[in-house]
Amino acid sequence: MEILKIALNLVNSLSLMFVIAFLLTKTKAFKNLFFSDSNPIRHKIFLAIIFGTFGIFGTYNGFPVDGAIANSRAIAVIVAGLLGGPIAGIGAGLIAGIHRWAIDIGGFTAFACAVSTLVEGLMGSLGYKYSKKFKHKWLLGFIITVIAEIMQMVIILAIARPYSAAATLVNKIAIPMTIINSIGVALFIIMLESIYREQQREAAIQSELALKIADQTLPILRNGINRETALAACNIIYDAAKVDAVAITRGMEILAHVGAGSDHHLPGENIKTYATKLALEKGEPVIATESGMIDCSNENCMLKSAAIAPLIKKDKVIGVLKIYKTKENAITKVDAQLAEGLAKLFSTQIELAEIDYNAKLLSKAELKALQAQINPHFLFNALNTIASVCRIDPETSRKLLINLGNFFREGFKDSSDIVDITNEINHVEAYLEIEKARFGDKLKVEYDIHCDNFQLPHLTLQPLVENAVKHGIYPKREGGTIKIQTLEADYSYSIQIEDDGVGFDYPANNPKGDGIGIKNVDKRLRSIYGDDFGLRIDSKRNVGTKISIDIPKRSA
Repeated sequence: MEILKIALNLVNSLSLMFVIAFLLTKTKAFKNLFFSDSNPIRHKIFLAIIFGTFGIFGTYNGFPVDGAIANSRAIAVIVAGLLGGPIAGIGAGLIAGIHRWAIDIGGFTAFACAVSTLVEGLMGSLGYKYSKKFKHKWLLGFIITVIAEIMQMVIILAIARPYSAAATLVNKIAIPMTIINSIGVALFIIMLESIYREQQREAAIQSELALKIADQTLPILRNGINRETALAACNIIYDAAKVDAVAITRGMEILAHVGAGSDHHLPGENIKTYATKLALEKGEPVIATESGMIDCSNENCMLKSAAIAPLIKKDKVIGVLKIYKTKENAITKVDAQLAEGLAKLFSTQIELAEIDYNAKLLSKAELKALQAQINPHFLFNALNTIASVCRIDPETSRKLLINLGNFFREGFKDSSDIVDITNEINHVEAYLEIEKARFGDKLKVEYDIHCDNFQLPHLTLQPLVENAVKHGIYPKREGGTIKIQTLEADYSYSIQIEDDGVGFDYPANNPKGDGIGIKNVDKRLRSIYGDDFGLRIDSKRNVGTKISIDIPKRSA
């Protein structure tokens, strides 16, 4: 019966310790200490102090048995060793053990219990070494505590005097203390692991939140970073993340600030916070834990803590993303990870926006090259032809002038234009009418249009038709025919430009030509529709050349 009474008292003592420990684990400081990815020595020293204090509490919360104390002190020091290794385990053992001996609680067992407390810390530290090999750490804790409690009983028998009193004590407390404290360690580890899983769930939720924010903001930032796009991105983060303020800067300029502090952190002004300047200078995330680190010049600023992550383009810091809280030490690890993760996503998108912009510039440059290919000689030849026809056939010369005007008007449209096939055909017709006036019967043209109107990039057909005239028909003494045909298939529209000119020995699907025109048309088509939609060339010497184009309906 006395053993059962001791066990019940130990359970009561253990229950109070668990209530205090549970309340402590709900604090952010405790969570950040226990579940930090890094394990600096200062963290382990803090663990030693915390669990050493728990060990002292376990001593005071014990109850007398035959001039000694039955207690749950072992739980604290063993858990410290299991979680933090030798520094935490031995440290907690020294703190709780020295206290046990120094104040002489428990009479004749004081020194023996002090030694056994240090040994229990060592046993927990030994378990830390093998903890990764155990799938269930609670089971490891249970086994180690059983061994540690048995060793405590041996130490009491070996050191405490008189021996008869020590033997009587061990006979009473060995079984209940071994069982209850071992179960206590196992339950303590289970509790901490459940808190860790809760942290993991929070991180997963935050990751999902980051993806949700990214999904909404990336299309916006695809247009680059400016006041308008930064404001839209900040509003999305502010609404989704439930933080007190969000800001984005470009260099030293505030692009957008939403939430607390928006009355004086104004777009267009220079940054006001010291931590932001530090992040820009270091190019690394900065966590401002208190208002002094934010150091806003406005005395009424409500911003007290922040997670600040740099925006980087081509290894150069171009600004920062900031998440603010209105309380000090309110930035959690999850908040910091959210800010850093979003900043990396935004940095990638900003670089992609620049790539898109450069691609557009390149496309315009290529069109300018195509437009510049409208050789001055063509203009001079056309004018000379019109001048010679003017004397003998004024009506024809008038039509040629109209065609020449139409040709140049179509040729100098903006590169971003996606035009109807009828516009492209009209442009080709204007060109060919002028060339037919020059070459006479040597140049014949056939049109075979078998589909409804559809759209394609401007200045696609004329360079290919000009290539057929210059390099196919013109070198052929008797001239030849150019045939332009359009067809409709299930998923695309097909355009074919075929001539029966001199031709050349050239492999298909590798268009190069002798000028920039055919190369640029092929490159533009591939950049817009994909590599499967470039030019296809089939040419044979003394037979002719056929160039085929497919325009997918999804993009037409």
